Amino acid sequence: MDIPRKSQARKRLIRRIIYTVILLGAIGGISWYLRRLAPAAPSVDRATVWIDTVKRGPMTRSVRGLGKLVPEEIRWIPAITEGRVERKLVQAGTVVRPETILVELSNPTLEQETLNAEWDWKAAESSYTDLKVKLECQALALEADVARVRSDFSQAKLRAEADEDLAKQGLVPELTLKLEKVTAEELGKRLKIEQERAEISKESVKAQLAVQRVRVEQLKAVFELKRSQLAQLKVRAGVAGVLQLIPIEVGQRVTPGANLARVANPTKLKAELNIAETQAKDIQIGQRASIDTRNGIIAGRVSRKDPAVQNGTVTVDVALEGELPKGAVPDLSVDGTVELEKLDDVIFVGRPVQGQAESQITLFKLQLEGKEAIRVPVKLGRSSVNTIEIRDGLKPGDQVILSDMTAQDAFDRIRLN
Repeated sequence: MDIPRKSQARKRLIRRIIYTVILLGAIGGISWYLRRLAPAAPSVDRATVWIDTVKRGPMTRSVRGLGKLVPEEIRWIPAITEGRVERKLVQAGTVVRPETILVELSNPTLEQETLNAEWDWKAAESSYTDLKVKLECQALALEADVARVRSDFSQAKLRAEADEDLAKQGLVPELTLKLEKVTAEELGKRLKIEQERAEISKESVKAQLAVQRVRVEQLKAVFELKRSQLAQLKVRAGVAGVLQLIPIEVGQRVTPGANLARVANPTKLKAELNIAETQAKDIQIGQRASIDTRNGIIAGRVSRKDPAVQNGTVTVDVALEGELPKGAVPDLSVDGTVELEKLDDVIFVGRPVQGQAESQITLFKLQLEGKEAIRVPVKLGRSSVNTIEIRDGLKPGDQVILSDMTAQDAFDRIRLN
């Protein structure tokens, strides 16, 4: 019988080992090669991304904010006295004149007080008239006393003169002459006193009448005030404009000073814009602005900037310079743009979705005739509403994707279909 040779079995074993080694080496090489290959670039539909071209030239910096139109002249109509709302005669949106009655109030207590004040004033007037008559009578009595004393003095003086002539002829005793002279002198002194008394009485009459007249005027002023308050229970607009609001209801009691209505002038409006605090730092008074009312654009200038920040925004007032378009009414929502400055020669591109001023980001730049895009670092500068300055990383003519590409953060290269 045949005996198998050991050399052939050994050769077959060696061949198997060699093939195994070659196979393992090939597998390892293929694995190493595959590991070194870059991941396959994802595909992105070109129609779903925003592509813009880097440009060089003038760029206008501006900021945008939403807001509304508000009247420059607003007047709140307050309640002058306490009262109960009886009627609301005008509804919001009505054009009113200064004499237009908006609300009617009632106050029985005020009506009674007005009536009492009127009677008090009339009673004081009667007292003044009565006092005036009495004082005039007293003054006339004093004038009569003065006239009587003046007459007695004149007669005594004449008798003394006549007796003096007769005494020279020896027809009248010396004693009688002296008595006549003394009587005349006494009457002269009495006349002077009576005249002074009459003058003092005149001053007293003036003082007493002045006191009573003040009392009358005081009561008259109280009556006029009450009557004015009573008349103001019919609340009038006071100014021409459009009634915007009546925040009260029929039957409600209102206190003095409570706001009953708001009237505004619809022809004088301004825009109140809410600008993000990060963008409002460069806004200055007098800068040009444009207000979009969705029915036309109105030119304007910044007239006020609120120094306080509320809910992350700064309120900026824009005074309107152009003619108001149709439909421009108070509280109309508007979109405003404030022009900050004009840059003469800069490299700029449309503002990326996630790009902020003075920051560094990465953008996909188009290559191979727009079929692919690679990620490149870009340094941004000053920004505007729709554009932003390029400091480094791009040059004029480059095309970049400005859309949100966070879904491709794991890739440095994409294909555009």
